[in-house]
Amino acid sequence: MDVWSLLLQGFYISISPGNLSACIIGVLIGTLVGVLPGIDTVSTIAMLLPFSYGMDSTTALILFAGIYYGSKYGGSTTSILLNVPGEAASTVTCLDGYPMGQKGRGGAALAVAAIGSFIAGTIGVIGLTLFAPPLAQAALAFGPPEYFALALVGLIVLTKLTGTSILKSGLMAAIGVMLGTVGLDSLSGISRFTFGIGELDRGFDLSILAMGVFGIGEILTVMTQPEDHPEIPRLKIRDLYPNREEWRRSVPAMFRGGIAGFLVGLLPGPAATISSFVSYALEKRCSKNPAEFGHGAIEGVAGPEAANNSAIAATMIPLLSLGLPFCGATAILLSGFMIHGITPGPALITQQPELFWGLIVSMYIGNVLLLIINLPLIGVFVQLLRTPLNILMPLVAVVTLTGAYAVNNSVFDLLWVVLFGILGFFLHRTGFEPAPLIIGMVIGPELERGLVQGLIICNGSIWSLVTRPIAGTILSFGAVVLVYSAGKWLYKAGNAREKIKC
Repeated sequence: MDVWSLLLQGFYISISPGNLSACIIGVLIGTLVGVLPGIDTVSTIAMLLPFSYGMDSTTALILFAGIYYGSKYGGSTTSILLNVPGEAASTVTCLDGYPMGQKGRGGAALAVAAIGSFIAGTIGVIGLTLFAPPLAQAALAFGPPEYFALALVGLIVLTKLTGTSILKSGLMAAIGVMLGTVGLDSLSGISRFTFGIGELDRGFDLSILAMGVFGIGEILTVMTQPEDHPEIPRLKIRDLYPNREEWRRSVPAMFRGGIAGFLVGLLPGPAATISSFVSYALEKRCSKNPAEFGHGAIEGVAGPEAANNSAIAATMIPLLSLGLPFCGATAILLSGFMIHGITPGPALITQQPELFWGLIVSMYIGNVLLLIINLPLIGVFVQLLRTPLNILMPLVAVVTLTGAYAVNNSVFDLLWVVLFGILGFFLHRTGFEPAPLIIGMVIGPELERGLVQGLIICNGSIWSLVTRPIAGTILSFGAVVLVYSAGKWLYKAGNAREKIKC
């Protein structure tokens, strides 16, 4: 079937009452997550994972995807009104969005951010529609040795996932791989690293780990920080209309941001955040009045807000076509796929086309819904900002613990959620990002399975495994990345020593 027929099939699936309701609920929750500082996308999806067990898999994934891209719409609200980014990707929006609010143009900035997010989000989903299927088709030629190579290089490349220290990310990924080995070996049936504890034979549940590290860990982090109560301005519908000059300057920035964001989104790491800074620099370079940036330039809102939404759609390409999450949020989305027995990757599009195309079309629908929801309800979202965190966070904790117990009806899981939550809290406090931990736990079993099955195919010869054409090419790419990273580190270390001598 051609793309149009497949999109039409996906349209019928996505407008079924259950899936359409999931899309609406997902984008609403996502918007709230973006609006409320202190609650992030990854934690929210992690906390809601167990509540999706009773759902149809397509419905559940449409819900999670809606939360993921919906959060980027809401993140601009607090950036513009309070100078507090609701999401890391909206940090750069504070630079010009807040000054616009101080000048009485906050409503126009919010409208431009929402419309730019819609345009760029649509650009990103079109790119996803065009590029994910051919990439997955090419990956169908992969066997266990190629999957081993892909998983190994994925781990190497994803050490840059957080944009912070590569050593810290690598350490967290290694711990994740080790946690993935706990329990019964899927090939030999031997119990590993369980220390005689029967409950550990089934290994660590990915959703339990995610809810603890991200959910409880985030709650503890937020509750131990001082809470500010800034003054929140009042907005009326008529304040949301940009004037003719603002339209003229913002529309080209939206398209530039959409394209730049999509390209950055194809790279591993916190793409939404990086793309917004790249777009801001691009707009400043393209502007005839660069001195206006930082004092309320409309392009400084339109471009970055467009870029982070386009990047979100681009991050779905490696996840859906190769099964590799390139950022923390897609790692949690991968968890959502796996707990429903679905393995993203090349076989997803051919074996479960209804799920793939239903999810893609739901993203088109979700973008339209977000534009419809965000502008009229902006006053409601502003009122929600007045909710004290000491009331909100205990409620979120109760929901998280209830969900954790519901996974296996096990008190043992509750214990692990709390322990992983404490671990997540200390990771935040010590500058370790927990996302590579989840990546390692997801990719580790695939790495082991690919290695064992690949060695069986190659009669136990590691040389035959690594010299297969596709596997060898992938491993060569990983070696180039390693050499480049090592060279860059040595160059920086040399410069640092020179500065100390001076």
